[in-house]
Amino acid sequence: MTLSRPLVAEFVGTALLLAVVIGSGIMGERLAGGNVAIALLGNTLATGAGLVVLIHMFGPISGAHFNPVVTLAVVVGRQIGVRPAILYIVAQIAGAIAGAWLAHAMFGEPIIQISRKLRPGPAQGLSELVATFGLIGTILTTQARRPEFTPVAVGLFITAAYWFTASTSFANPAVTIARSLSDTFAGIAPQSAPLFIAAQIVGALAGVGFFGWLYREASAR
Repeated sequence: MTLSRPLVAEFVGTALLLAVVIGSGIMGERLAGGNVAIALLGNTLATGAGLVVLIHMFGPISGAHFNPVVTLAVVVGRQIGVRPAILYIVAQIAGAIAGAWLAHAMFGEPIIQISRKLRPGPAQGLSELVATFGLIGTILTTQARRPEFTPVAVGLFITAAYWFTASTSFANPAVTIARSLSDTFAGIAPQSAPLFIAAQIVGALAGVGFFGWLYREASAR
């Protein structure tokens, strides 16, 4: 397979993921009558379900990373080269932005937006570190033992992490960038994004290190 097909898969898959994340946030907020918990629940269920389907759809083509830190984890594991990884990340970020704009268009919102929703503070950063650590762990451990379960496991983990983290579990730099361009329910102000992205990278590297060590120890027994 040429690299063009995986790159298109990463672009389209990430675009659809962001359309789900932002679109369901807009729909949830419009229908919830001011009840933020109901809006978040709608956003959560759509995102978790969408992830399961999208990973099944695009996994055989590109691995369905949809996330620069997942690609980073794969590079560290030497399953993909640096050049393809860079192209994956570019496709993911471009796709995420396109998906945000698509969601805006579907709901009659202005296409170009900048979020004003501040998400500051160390608790938010810690939440993103934990969420990304858990996401990488979910992927690495299920891929090692039950790869057919990975799509469901990822969807379930993100669904849970929406509720047990203070940040609602972005766990994805491409998602963070795109959500900074959406002044809607799912948005994040650009000035809050660097903390999230830094925490996501740290969480991903910690996840690769810890679960790589854990499963090497288990395999050696």
